[in-house]
Amino acid sequence: MLRVMIVDDERLARQAMRRLLAAHPEVEIVGEAEGVTDALREIERTSPHLVFLDIELGGADGFDLLTRLEKPPVVVFVTAYAQYAVEAFAVNAVDYLLKPVDPQRLAESLKRGERELAREEAAAKPVSGARAVIAFKTPKRTLLAKPSDVVALRADGDFTHVFVADQPALMIWRTLGHFENVLPSPPFLRLGRSLIVNRDRLRNIQTPSRESARLELHGMDEVLTVGRAAAARLREALGDDFRPQES
Repeated sequence: MLRVMIVDDERLARQAMRRLLAAHPEVEIVGEAEGVTDALREIERTSPHLVFLDIELGGADGFDLLTRLEKPPVVVFVTAYAQYAVEAFAVNAVDYLLKPVDPQRLAESLKRGERELAREEAAAKPVSGARAVIAFKTPKRTLLAKPSDVVALRADGDFTHVFVADQPALMIWRTLGHFENVLPSPPFLRLGRSLIVNRDRLRNIQTPSRESARLELHGMDEVLTVGRAAAARLREALGDDFRPQES
């Protein structure tokens, strides 16, 4: 069953969505909410797969809700206003429905939600073997990459910059902690709150001072600078293989 939640500050709108979803036997409506606070509580209680989310929620908005969730569910925005579409897809919404909701468009949204859930499930499985891949989804494309091709990941608030060998950097709306749970360790090492590196891609380590180290990695042009604590973690993880160069 597809566990669905409805978030809308208008009772009649929630009732209308319930009637439309009743035509889909594969859907179970596990809860509803009229504001951000209620929605946060209900999402924690019911763990929905998919949320139909209004944007204007009586003094707050659906974007506020998403920024307060560590791991947001799959989201379809449902609104009477077309002007938020670009912002909605920028936060990886799978669809954007205009009120009044057309039943056929709703069916398409459910299919998109199911496909996204399948991709997330595949990405969250422990990866092993040369053929395993991770799906990195941006609003414009999804990149499938082997773990061995992932060079480094750097946190940027609620987003993560993902560096895949010989590819432009990707900005993914997922926390660094999400990828820490997905990527195998070793070879991936978390060196602090904001950085994960692939140990197998380390090419050169320089220590310009006692306070920092500079990391060069195969497949990445940018040199990463880390502080003393991160360098110490790296030294401990590499053991005898830690061979920094003085500069």
